[in-house]
Amino acid sequence: MSDNGKLLGALVLGAAAGAVLGMMFAPSKGSDLRKKISDNAGDLIDELTEKIKQGKDTLTDLKDKAMSKAEDLKSKAEEEMDNYKSKAKQTAQTAASNGSH
Repeated sequence: MSDNGKLLGALVLGAAAGAVLGMMFAPSKGSDLRKKISDNAGDLIDELTEKIKQGKDTLTDLKDKAMSKAEDLKSKAEEEMDNYKSKAKQTAQTAASNGSH
C-alpha cells in the first residue's frame, strides 16, 4: 500500500474513532447513541466513497496527461532523430563527393 493510501486509511480511522468516542461521552440513552453511530457511520462511508471516487478521477486525469506528454516527447524525439540522420547522411555524401574529387 502506498504512503498516501496508508495516510488516508489512518485519517479515516481516526475520524471514525473520534466520532464514536465523541458520541459515547455525550449524554444520551443507548438507543439514541446506537442510532447516532449508525447514521454517522453511513455518512462517513458516503464521504469516503466520494473521496475515493475523486481520487480515482484525479489519478485517471494525471495518467492521461502523462501519457499525452509522453507521446508528444516521443514524437519530438523521433523527429529530431530523423533530422540528425538526414544531416549525417548529407554530411557523409558531401564528404564522399569531396573526397572523390
